[in-house]
Order: sequence, then structure tokens, then C-alpha cells
Amino acid sequence: MSQYFDIGDETLWNPSDGAARLFLRQVAVFEAELGLPSGLGRMENDECQVDPVAFGVFTNSLLARHRRTGHSVLLALSEGFVATVLVLAGRAGVPVDWAGLEAVPDGPLRDVQASARTGMSGPAEGGTWAAELRARAAELGRGMPR
Repeated sequence: MSQYFDIGDETLWNPSDGAARLFLRQVAVFEAELGLPSGLGRMENDECQVDPVAFGVFTNSLLARHRRTGHSVLLALSEGFVATVLVLAGRAGVPVDWAGLEAVPDGPLRDVQASARTGMSGPAEGGTWAAELRARAAELGRGMPR
């Protein structure tokens, strides 16, 4: 069995039931963390409709939040989810403000990691951060069935 993530009649992603279920559970976690709806509807009859406008707001907010942390555990926990969202955003035609994201993070840093040995962590350099995230999403996207 598989599930479909669609915009209208166009399929963005057709994962297995298990991958879809885990992804949607992670969506719920990040909706709560960001205080925003994702734009992903309920899975009904193996189909989930995607609202590209709401999904665009969610995607850019998720990326901005991801950009403002240097906490290694948070980055490790969220990297695969963020890359998956980027693949879907690309397929949905959602614009991503990479130039803005590569700049010094706007707003306060979130969830910094403090160490007695190394001090406080900060976000990675913007260009490197964006390049690594884009490469991860591109690699992941090659294996994500439509």
C-alpha cells in the first residue's frame, strides 16, 4: 500500500504507508513547534491534499527556525524532516528565500547548545548551511517516488 500527497491531480509524493504515517506525525510535531498549520490536509482514502500557499508559509518558517539553531541534537533530529519538506516544496513550486536564509539569522537564536569546554554554539555559516541542506534534499528527492 501507499499514500499520495497531491496538489489537485498532481502527485508530489507517493510513499509507503509507514513513511507517510511517520512523516505526518512529524508534521504535527513541527506544526506545534512553529504554531502554524502545515498546509497538509488529513490523509483520507490514501490521499493527502496539499495547500501550496499554507505549505509555503510553513516551509519558510521551518527553514528560518532550523537556521536559527546550532544545537547539534536538534539539527540531527530535524535534518531528514526538513530535507523531505524541501523536496515536497520544490515539487509544489513553493518559493524558498535562500538569500534571506543564508544571511545572519533574523531574530533571536533558538535552542543554543552550551558547553563548558567550547562555549555556546551558533548557527552554521549561511552559505555552507544552505548548500548542505540543498544537497541533502537533492539526494533524498532522487529516491522519493512521485
